[in-house]
Amino acid sequence: MQATITVTPARLPDVLLHVAVVRPVFLWGAPGIGKSSLVRAFADSLGLECVTLLGTQLAPEDLIGVPELVGGRSRFAPPESIARDEPYCLFLDELNASAPEVQKAFYSLILDRRIGAYELPAGSVVIGAGNRATDNALARPMASALVNRLVHVHLRASATDWLAWASANGIHPWIIDYLVQRPDHLWSAPPKTEEPFSTPRAWHMLSDVMHSYGEDIDHETLGMLAFGTLTAGHASAFRAYVKTVRHAYDLDAVLKGEAPWPRRPEDRDLLYFLSEAFRARLIKELPADKRGSARGRDLAFRAKGLLVELAEISLECAQLVIADDENGAPVLPTWFLVAVGRDLPRLAAARA
Repeated sequence: MQATITVTPARLPDVLLHVAVVRPVFLWGAPGIGKSSLVRAFADSLGLECVTLLGTQLAPEDLIGVPELVGGRSRFAPPESIARDEPYCLFLDELNASAPEVQKAFYSLILDRRIGAYELPAGSVVIGAGNRATDNALARPMASALVNRLVHVHLRASATDWLAWASANGIHPWIIDYLVQRPDHLWSAPPKTEEPFSTPRAWHMLSDVMHSYGEDIDHETLGMLAFGTLTAGHASAFRAYVKTVRHAYDLDAVLKGEAPWPRRPEDRDLLYFLSEAFRARLIKELPADKRGSARGRDLAFRAKGLLVELAEISLECAQLVIADDENGAPVLPTWFLVAVGRDLPRLAAARA
């Protein structure tokens, strides 16, 4: 199922508060963006116990129950995990990954809030969640009868929301500081091959193991952990960022002329990181018009000289700074790119 309109984690509790209390909700989202934890937090906010059923681990009889004799007649006794006397939040995780027979068993529970003779206590809420087929995760087509029994909400990752949560929940400060600078690295689309990819959950895992190692974690171990939890590009950039923290070697120092671009072969990852940070700074601070602020013009003047210096070390890194986006459109202001094309040969000749 494709999303037309999505919500962020910060908006989701309000949506659930108004929707889930009157109708069952299905929460769609990519793996690792926090669907399960958000549902549990919502249940806690209502003072409800959250009972989680994993669709991939269920058989139909796990929901319908088994027959028992009562007064000479048989009836199905629902499982203890579902048949409760007090209202609760029933969370059907990985619902669309369950077998078709299991999905059918959910029909009456979701729409009528009933299994056999048992009815969910008044005040209970039913929330399902699952990944999309496009996420390369385990997912089965959801029957139209089930689709039509749910209000569908699509969740997207938000760096702003996650960083606010991370600051209050002990996420490693290096990770927080890095993602403040590179919020686009919080999440990446699941790959088609079996390899790690970046998600809020992956960054949380990396934070936990970094805390376990402590501040003395060596560069090689940090790289092993980063490449074991994140996409290769994000892992390399994060490892280079940690190197800048440890050696007080940052982009501001380069811009001010207090430090040169790193030249040693073993610092090539650092050079790539600084190049990407330089590109991000130019995108953010260069004015759209060359008649913009004096600060913007000063940055443009300094940037041209730094591009020459960078090209002397790595033409690839210099090209990375001014490259178009993935669709072939310029990301830097046109007036700056024109000035770069006009002035760089002269600046390079002067340095020679």
